[in-house]
Amino acid sequence: MQGHWEIVGEAANGEAALRMTRQLKPDAIIMDITMPVMGGIEAAARIVKQDPESKVLIFTMHDPGVVLRQIQRAGAKGVLTKSRAASELGTALETILAGQTYFH
Repeated sequence: MQGHWEIVGEAANGEAALRMTRQLKPDAIIMDITMPVMGGIEAAARIVKQDPESKVLIFTMHDPGVVLRQIQRAGAKGVLTKSRAASELGTALETILAGQTYFH
């Protein structure tokens, strides 16, 4: 099944992501940690608060170790560095869609 995804929306900032998630109800959300207006961690927390079943994968170009606890407290199901995205994005998505977490 890996690689059979459809992108249903793209948001320019955290507030737009929150609105779009409410409207589109995607199976998974890939959220950049650094976004204007509302950052990815806060947006993830609000998304999970409005729908606890949401599966949010945080995407970052920095070492996630510094903010890992914040990411987990926000309710995100995983974190992935952009440098590993090419090799791990499919695995990370399949993992969170299966109801597991992806914090490597």
